[in-house]
Amino acid sequence: MNYQEFFRKASERQMRLPPPPARADYASTLDNEALFQLPLLAMVILGLSKGRAKPRTSELGQLVGECLERTVSGFKGSSQGIGWSANLRIRTVKALTFLERAGFAIVDVHNAVSATPAGRKIVVAVLDSGTPLAEALMNIERSYENIRAERRIREEV
Repeated sequence: MNYQEFFRKASERQMRLPPPPARADYASTLDNEALFQLPLLAMVILGLSKGRAKPRTSELGQLVGECLERTVSGFKGSSQGIGWSANLRIRTVKALTFLERAGFAIVDVHNAVSATPAGRKIVVAVLDSGTPLAEALMNIERSYENIRAERRIREEV
């Protein structure tokens, strides 16, 4: 049977492909495979930069690493120190460059990273989605606040 004959017979018999199976609600979780992906890093940067306390570009790679260490299950309690990873820092710079070019973030004269209104809109949409990414982003934002609080306490001592 050739190609044309196949489709002719399928047409005659009114054969149809079955509909795709119903999609399950986000069965997967964020894992270490996603860690150095630019979209995830860009979301982390937007999450850190949307609040009142803006991260400085000089500490952004370290902050992203620390937040991910505290959030991603494979790195919790780990001694790997991904905040010091050169690969993570390079990809963080690439993610920040993308965010700036796309108009989702800006770096001000004090070298602080701020999410633009369009960037904030993306973060709000993700947080409202109820996906594992939303949960991870909330945990990352909480980790950032904890890191800031720990630094303030250290400075007071």
